[in-house]
Amino acid sequence: MKKIYVLLFLLAGNLLLQAQEIKVYEKFDAFQKEVLKANDTIYVINFCATWCGPCIKELPHFEKLHTDNKKVKVILVSLDSRKDLEKKLIPFVKKKKITAEVLLLSDKDYNTWLPKIDKNWSGSIPATLILMGKQQLFAETDFESYEQLNTFVTSFIHPNN
Repeated sequence: MKKIYVLLFLLAGNLLLQAQEIKVYEKFDAFQKEVLKANDTIYVINFCATWCGPCIKELPHFEKLHTDNKKVKVILVSLDSRKDLEKKLIPFVKKKKITAEVLLLSDKDYNTWLPKIDKNWSGSIPATLILMGKQQLFAETDFESYEQLNTFVTSFIHPNN
């Protein structure tokens, strides 16, 4: 009986991983309107890509933040090409067992929208934006450890500590 429950649990988990739908934003304006919301939620938005080594290296830290810190909503924004959605991005998300929300922003007019995220963003990734209401904190860096990422997030949530 115990084996059946374990098998059902594994199957359910596998179905959940397969079920994650990746929403595609062809234009930044739609992404900005739907994702960059000025409300009471604390969003940790990581800009990354499947072809970016430092991005892949830090993904487990964001996944841990997603599962361990219920005060924040982690969103992984892939900057992969739209044509790579089916053959690269979706298989990558499944293989890495990513449960945080994954979006694809395929707007290649970077010079127009990068300054809307942060006026000093050069465009290099990984980059992370923390957003709550009108407050935001941006880092154009990769996080070497979960502790480093968590400290960055905590500095935003509790700026006086």
